[in-house]
Amino acid sequence: MLFFCYHRDRPGSADLRWEVREAHWSYMDGFADAMLARGPTYDGETPTGSVHVLELPDPTAARAFAFDEPGYQAGAYRDVLIRRWRDLLGRTMWDFPGEVGDHGFLVLGLGAGDPVDDAVPADDSALVAYGPLLADDGESWLGTAALLTAASADEARAVLTADRYAAIEVHTWVPGGRPA
Repeated sequence: MLFFCYHRDRPGSADLRWEVREAHWSYMDGFADAMLARGPTYDGETPTGSVHVLELPDPTAARAFAFDEPGYQAGAYRDVLIRRWRDLLGRTMWDFPGEVGDHGFLVLGLGAGDPVDDAVPADDSALVAYGPLLADDGESWLGTAALLTAASADEARAVLTADRYAAIEVHTWVPGGRPA
């Protein structure tokens, strides 16, 4: 089963995140083979969260992954979004043919009811990862998540149908992993 996890930083926790970075990377090393995408989100230079898309056996394992994460255990995060996820592109971020550079974004469309944006957009060349956010049953649609490259936050937001979500969040995203 695929899961989308987004740890949102607690305001003022940047120093704490820096302190636990090696523990975080070591923890994530244990899940390297399961990862489809990962990386921190930012507001300017300030970290705002950490996204991980990975394959785990079940919702219990996903919760354990999210809540045992060293930054969460240290108090760096204010909350965690954990959702089943369907990979509509069929690839990992390492398979993305383009360059993310300084133009990466995480776009979260949060909603309920009838699914929207449940097919890959016609022009998928900027999409690193894309798919629906689902309830634990793997069927009930709760939103859509995309990692992509774009010239601006407004351009990134346009990947989703604006008036069909309760909220759309756009975060600057950088592909993550232990530095080489």
